[in-house]
Amino acid sequence: MLVKAMDDLSSFLPRQRDVRRRFDRIAADFDEADVVHRLTGDGLLERLQPMQLEARRILELGAATGTLSRQLSRHFRRSQIVSVDLSLPMLREARRHRGWFSRVRELQASAEQLPLADDSADVVVANQLLPWLGPSPAGLKEVARVLRPEGLFAFASLGPDSFRELRAAFEDGDAHVHSFADMHDVGDALVRAGLRDPVLDVDRLELSYRDTQSLYRDLRRCGGNTLTGRRQSLTGKERFRRADKALDDSRQQGSIRISLELVYGHAWGAKVSQTAGEFRVDVADLRGRRRQR
Repeated sequence: MLVKAMDDLSSFLPRQRDVRRRFDRIAADFDEADVVHRLTGDGLLERLQPMQLEARRILELGAATGTLSRQLSRHFRRSQIVSVDLSLPMLREARRHRGWFSRVRELQASAEQLPLADDSADVVVANQLLPWLGPSPAGLKEVARVLRPEGLFAFASLGPDSFRELRAAFEDGDAHVHSFADMHDVGDALVRAGLRDPVLDVDRLELSYRDTQSLYRDLRRCGGNTLTGRRQSLTGKERFRRADKALDDSRQQGSIRISLELVYGHAWGAKVSQTAGEFRVDVADLRGRRRQR
């Protein structure tokens, strides 16, 4: 079942409409082009597997074509998986790739306006979603709202050192790919949103391209050059020509190298609140006590 929670573009913020239109256009080619999304999805799953999680419902926010959701379903066999994405064509691709009896369900919605009840998810996962949320804290606050007390939020994103070769090649002060938050800023944002005990770690990855056109094509096909702060005019041909030359001059062993900083992290939902007048006793303590006469 694919649920369309909102299909009217007027209900989205301008930034959300821009992101949705771009991902609508690239849905058919997304899996082939976005190698980074697959790699960080695998990295997230590796980090989740050792955790002993009892999860009835797992949300994947920014699920795209549902690759990670299907992997989560295979690992967490008793869990319902909900794939949430802003783009309906992305979710249709996700629906096309799963079986009829799958425990994965698709939900079209904004991560900043989830049509879900408070405390309704045991685990929330977000793979490469954070850069698309922009400066607004609404997305992380929604995670904190729908996550049950002591539930888990796990995510992967790119760090500020990503695409540094591309930024240096343009040298014009304009942003041609996303800017990414520093991991310390991400940790602070998690705490401000109401999540606790954030833990983050960083991996490094280097991609090789045979030419600039294949690099630009991958960026277009994974939506990687959408920015709220970009200039309204198109980048001039002369600037692209200079950037192409700079990237060509930077070749190592015949390849154009692009560096990525992969940031993984997790945080926990609020602690279970204790009502005044109540107290807790560990069952193990009860078993270990003898009745005193």
